[in-house]
Amino acid sequence: MANAENAVPAASGSGWQVVWGVLLIAAGVLAVLMPGVAALATALIFAWVLIFGGGFEIVYAVQTRARHGFGWKLASGVLTLVLGIAILVVPVAGVASLALMVGAFLFAGGVTRTMLAFRLKPQSGWGWVLLDGLVSIAVAILIAIGWPQSSLAFIGLLTGFSLIATGVWRIILRKHPLA
Repeated sequence: MANAENAVPAASGSGWQVVWGVLLIAAGVLAVLMPGVAALATALIFAWVLIFGGGFEIVYAVQTRARHGFGWKLASGVLTLVLGIAILVVPVAGVASLALMVGAFLFAGGVTRTMLAFRLKPQSGWGWVLLDGLVSIAVAILIAIGWPQSSLAFIGLLTGFSLIATGVWRIILRKHPLA
């Protein structure tokens, strides 16, 4: 008879972890196969997020114009909107800027996943989370070294590799309660 105290309960929704992992791996493979397209798609999606966000900020500022900070809220919305439009108009320049932001995101994510790995240690699969964290940190360093000349390739290729690594550990640790 198995000891109930030592059993790790399966996380609810582990099937969704597998689906999410497979989608991450598929997106990563596509990004690696078409790095330029992936980088431009990322820039254009980000541009639209900024445009909508800036529009909502402007509307909110106008609706709350009687409150303190109206000018700052309006300025923030206008700047966000203008940045989105600029990236939409000149997406290659936006990719160079995004390369730095993606690098920072990958670095921060890599550090947190590395810390998560040591939290999961010595449980089965913790090394995969550690590998994912270290790969993300390495990718961030490569982006910083090659910037801005290699921004287009780095955004697509290296982000693709990070997506693949994240998808792999999601699938492997799908039943772990902390994953």
